[in-house]
Amino acid sequence: MSTPTIDSVPSAQEPTRSGNKVSSGLFDPQLLVKSLPDALRKLDPRTLWRNPVMLIVEIGAVWSTILAVQKPTFFGWATVIWLWLTVVFANLAEAVAEGRGKAQADTLRKAKTDTVARKFAEWHPGIATPVELKVAAVELQRGDHVVVEAGQVIPGDGDVVEGIASVDESAITGESAPVIRESGGDRSAVTGGTTVLSDRIVVRITQEPGKSFIDKMIALVEGASRQKTPNEIALNILLAALTIIFVFAVATLQPLAIFAKASNPGVPDSLALDSHGVTGIVMVSLLVCLIPTTIGALLSAIGIAGMDRLVQRNVLAMSGRAVEAAGDVNTLLLDKTGTITLGNRQAGDFVPVPGVDAAELADAAQLSSLADETPEGRSIVVFAKSAYGLRERTTGELPGATWVEFTAQTRMSGVDLADGHQLRKGAAGAVVEWVRGQGGSVPTSVHGIVDGISASGGTPLVVAEVKGGKARLLGVIHLKDVVKAGMRERFDEMRRMGIRTVMITGDNPLTAKAIAEEAGVDDFLAEATPEDKLALIRKEQEGGKLVAMTGDGTNDAPALAQADVGVAMNTGTSAAKEAGNMVDLDSDPTKLIEIVEIGKQLLITRGALTTFSIANDIAKYFAIIPAMFVAMFPGLDVLNIMRLHSPQSAILSAVIFNAIIIVMLIPLALRGVNYRPSSASKLLSRNLYIYGLGGIVAPFVGIKLIDLVIQFFPGMS
Repeated sequence: MSTPTIDSVPSAQEPTRSGNKVSSGLFDPQLLVKSLPDALRKLDPRTLWRNPVMLIVEIGAVWSTILAVQKPTFFGWATVIWLWLTVVFANLAEAVAEGRGKAQADTLRKAKTDTVARKFAEWHPGIATPVELKVAAVELQRGDHVVVEAGQVIPGDGDVVEGIASVDESAITGESAPVIRESGGDRSAVTGGTTVLSDRIVVRITQEPGKSFIDKMIALVEGASRQKTPNEIALNILLAALTIIFVFAVATLQPLAIFAKASNPGVPDSLALDSHGVTGIVMVSLLVCLIPTTIGALLSAIGIAGMDRLVQRNVLAMSGRAVEAAGDVNTLLLDKTGTITLGNRQAGDFVPVPGVDAAELADAAQLSSLADETPEGRSIVVFAKSAYGLRERTTGELPGATWVEFTAQTRMSGVDLADGHQLRKGAAGAVVEWVRGQGGSVPTSVHGIVDGISASGGTPLVVAEVKGGKARLLGVIHLKDVVKAGMRERFDEMRRMGIRTVMITGDNPLTAKAIAEEAGVDDFLAEATPEDKLALIRKEQEGGKLVAMTGDGTNDAPALAQADVGVAMNTGTSAAKEAGNMVDLDSDPTKLIEIVEIGKQLLITRGALTTFSIANDIAKYFAIIPAMFVAMFPGLDVLNIMRLHSPQSAILSAVIFNAIIIVMLIPLALRGVNYRPSSASKLLSRNLYIYGLGGIVAPFVGIKLIDLVIQFFPGMS
């Protein structure tokens, strides 16, 4: 085997969207009602301290309530109510995001019923009839061996060490079709809570008590195990810093107002000003409207919703950090077989030698493949039928025929008909040797055809016959890896997102290059070993790039652990699932592309709503500041560009808008901003136009409309 190589291949064409998308968007209004008790419970300062922005709003609401009790007015109590609603709405956003996962958690808990495990007191392959002990599934320890038969529930996560069985994993994956689990190989892992449908297996438990796959999923969907990601922590620090700055800025208005009042004793008291300076409720209103309450209220919900969107696609993320890292991925490593290609080579062409008709070659190829039960053999039969119009035939139609099944030793399949006509199909070397053994000759053109197919990355199978005592070669079947439909477009999409795709394969460089060019990936790693994958990931990371990859085998575990986003297949080994930071329950390697899109959507949603939150503070500033000081400084009336009815209505309208906009943005936070693959500069420009400019315009419109409604309420003159 030659040294692994990485070569560049050309880029491709315009992308189209593909893949199944599951909407995680708008919530049911009933969910709001169900989540309201949780939102009220989150008013506890011991819970709210994790969100410093909303903690400041709650403190302000408490202070305003005290002031309203001391000096009750309609304006004061109306403002207090909306200040409390601001905090409740913020908690509601998080409660709704968490509430959507509780139904999933309840379903998963049903899989954790009081399962009884048939544990072996001692087990190894040499014991014919080991002693069984019946214990509760929750008492199982790592390393225990249990037996599970048809109709029984697998009591815990583990690996099959003996036997083979059909397993129903619908309780975990939602997929009704059963899967095969067997000892050895990369399809030995089983999940607790799934049901064995047939046969008998022995499972070695690999989980610690309370840390099963279902336990992790329940904690994930309920949000209990969600930790803030580095970017989220950084944004929280920024929001806290802005809040502190505005606290000091608003606090300085009090001494300035007292000084201004003392300098102008003839100015009458107003809503915002009295003999002691700025009234407390107005100060709180100004502070709440200026600090970034919108993004502070929605930040946690955005993160939870991002995790939820993965769960809806049957992907279990072990941490929010992994989801966030997916949005920043620069390099995508994808296995060729099963990910880029269908996994089995299929017949793609029949190439006859000179003097042989293509239809004659197709007929011989089909007959000689009827006894070949491999995927490649079946594809030849199907291709001959579809491409050349041959009718479907079976081995029972030819009485007296002797069928030659394909074996790894002979590397041929075929048939000996009753009239002495013999047909063979198989590897070039084996068939050529058979023809020569029958006294036939091999035309030089065959070698050129075989070499040409091999050079293009395909697999040549030669077809020959013995008819009338004469042996001859008929032609060559071109088997090739079939690239999955839409893969080139998906890779084009990745390229537009600024992501470099690398195909990993054990094929020789020539074959790998042909597949890479057809699929449209950027680079490829040929003749790759586990050490080569690990080295490639480290090389990319040394250049400051984030790397994502998929894997399912024990030999993939080191690379999955090293990758920034390691997606293990649920059908894979326990070692692979423990090494990765995500598990795809559907075991679809191409889903890595969707995971990257979800990660990017999470980052874009957070950035867009942060932009909107900071931008809409500008309009609220123009609503409250003129209302506060216009009585003392009439010239500030110029800033009252919305021409609001009165200082009272202006301040209350701003507070009401500040609360309502949180509820209005909850669907967007849960669904996520619509993501279209594009460059970073275009995405930035789009967000600035839509959410930056929109964040400035929306409050002007909203506050004015609210003002038009509340101006008729008492105390608003």
